[in-house]
Amino acid sequence: MGDDRPDVLLTGLLFYDLVLTGLGGPPTPSEEIWTSGMGCGPGGIANLAVAAARFGLRTSLATVFGDDFYGAHCREVLAGQEGVDLALSRTADGWPTPVTVSLALPRGPGPAPVHDRALVTHGQEPPYSQDTLMGDPPAARTALVHLEAEPRAWLAKAAANGTRVFADVGWDPTRQWSRDLLDQLALCHAFLPNEAEAMAYTRTDSAVAALGALADLVPVAVVTRGGDGAIAVDQTTGEYADVPALATDVLDATGAGDVFGASFVAASLGGWPLAERLRFAVLAAGLSVRRHGGALAAPGWYGVDRWWRSLTDPELAAAYGFLADRLPADPGPAVRHAPVTPPARQC
Repeated sequence: MGDDRPDVLLTGLLFYDLVLTGLGGPPTPSEEIWTSGMGCGPGGIANLAVAAARFGLRTSLATVFGDDFYGAHCREVLAGQEGVDLALSRTADGWPTPVTVSLALPRGPGPAPVHDRALVTHGQEPPYSQDTLMGDPPAARTALVHLEAEPRAWLAKAAANGTRVFADVGWDPTRQWSRDLLDQLALCHAFLPNEAEAMAYTRTDSAVAALGALADLVPVAVVTRGGDGAIAVDQTTGEYADVPALATDVLDATGAGDVFGASFVAASLGGWPLAERLRFAVLAAGLSVRRHGGALAAPGWYGVDRWWRSLTDPELAAAYGFLADRLPADPGPAVRHAPVTPPARQC
């Protein structure tokens, strides 16, 4: 009999994102800035859900939708367009879907400035917690989770039922970087922080040192390094990998880390060697920053296949030669990218 479990189980807060690009800098008081770049669509936990679903993974999402236009639109995109299973999700009466305006900004001088963003969000705490939404979580092949200071009860239940947990973590605004959070890695198969987070939580002064410390706590440790690529250790196979970033023009970096995580899970479910898993995740994240938004910028098999077939750089062709055997014969239809405005409400 086949394995009918979800490939990926997710829970978290969903946002409706409005992303503005092409800005030379942030607005100052009393200033109005016009820009020609704009995209909109689901964000937050939707970034992971869409990125996973576009690689053909059976994706189950537990989140809360507001009973407003933004909630209805996000639900239609996720379930109707992307095929995400929303059986564990709820619509909350009288609760507004959080809306985020993201300003994609250059940071630093030079011809290739580092890209950053500023966010303004309207919203309220959701009326249902992750533990309420999940209850006794269904067995799944993997779960993608965002670790928080307060452990979630569903996570231990998921690990106990055989779900392999892939985790990341966010910036700590208190700057305490409590090592207690790392205790949750005992429940995890893999941990994928960025280098700033990894060094802060491990009290180390380099990405390599942080990776070494994390490798003692979790079977698969990955440290993402932005423009410097990513490094990883897989203790289950004895592999180490260090891969460079993909040189690309950055339009909007929103959700790139989520695309990286979902892509790494997709490759892990395929049983790929660590270097291939890491290169694939770096590639998918690199392709995503060329488009507006997080969720709808995810390339999926279609985007990766199109990149591979158009590749002319011999060094990249050699580094990514494994894709010739990994890409599906049918990469699926073209993915839909973020529209400039939401569709009109149908009466």
